[in-house]
Amino acid sequence: MLACSVMSRIALKSAREIEIMRRAGALVAETFRVLEPHVKPGVTLKELDRLAEEHIRKAGATPAYLGYGPRTNPFPGTICASVNEVICHGIPDSRQLQEGDIIGVDIGVLLNGYYGDACSTFAVGKVRPEVQGLVDATRASLNAALELVKPGARLGDIGHAIQSLAEGRGYSVVREYTGHGIGKRLHEEPTVLHHGARYTGLKLQPGMVFTIEPMINLGRPETRLLGDGWTVITADKSPSAQFEHTVAVTQKGCEILTL
Repeated sequence: MLACSVMSRIALKSAREIEIMRRAGALVAETFRVLEPHVKPGVTLKELDRLAEEHIRKAGATPAYLGYGPRTNPFPGTICASVNEVICHGIPDSRQLQEGDIIGVDIGVLLNGYYGDACSTFAVGKVRPEVQGLVDATRASLNAALELVKPGARLGDIGHAIQSLAEGRGYSVVREYTGHGIGKRLHEEPTVLHHGARYTGLKLQPGMVFTIEPMINLGRPETRLLGDGWTVITADKSPSAQFEHTVAVTQKGCEILTL
């Protein structure tokens, strides 16, 4: 009954809608390519934010995160810039990147009424081997999950793939923050957990569009929300990495819209 109830709230996307979301996703991917050469020591998070906003608006789209959230505390940036122990929702401020940092850059756009959303973690110069291992494992966990997205698969299969790979390499999986459906709203049903058991959860159908965005920690999985109401860090201050794509379930498998 619960699965039926959730399914009734999922807006399956038409071919026309997916085409619009494909263009939104392409813009997200373009914005990453614009930012990547600037991710280097001495560059401020605000500068990365400015470059992203300029590119998104020049393309005729709107930054999805800028002003998102409660009226009393809207998110103040175009990108989420999450450095080192920041898991997600880092606010782009005057902080300068340093050699050895890692930074998770989360980008969302609204184009022609539909959203695109993705995240990538970048190394700033040369990072410690154990931190590079974390980044590599997080990327690999997302790729393992993407391989399973097809009609008839279940959301638990996705979570299990991520959890198995990450924990198998000695890392921990953040539980509190998840992937999500996406379309005319930035956050829709279903909720996509990054842990779970195989053969459980909602069955995937063509027309579903959602994000998969594992957040993996070098240390323990516990999180802490800072006083700004947005920034989430690891409770033990260990580094965290994140990768995310928006995917559409197709008749034959899946399409990565933000590739």
